[in-house]
Amino acid sequence: MTGWRFAPRFAILPSMKGGWVYIMTNKPHGVLYTGVCADVVERVAQHRAGTGSTFCKRYNLTRLVYAEHYPTIDEAIRREKAIKEWRRAWKLRLIVEANPTWDDLWETIQG
Repeated sequence: MTGWRFAPRFAILPSMKGGWVYIMTNKPHGVLYTGVCADVVERVAQHRAGTGSTFCKRYNLTRLVYAEHYPTIDEAIRREKAIKEWRRAWKLRLIVEANPTWDDLWETIQG
């Protein structure tokens, strides 16, 4: 399984098919939510509007801090399940390696 890690300097192309694993938060080192979707721009927009998930709405998780692209949704689902089993420290390390300043990647993913 190989994924493409999203870093702030990359733009997401509308033609990118497959699946996405992403992490939302409310602030650096805050509450984390790991999700999977086919369209990361649409899904993050839902979270930001408070309609994406009850968990994100409850904890005001509107900041996209990490995303990985996979060629198929099945691969993305497997990766999401694996990350959800990780310890919190491992998730924090994953985010910091790709996004050391915990920038909100929302503006970047819109192209």
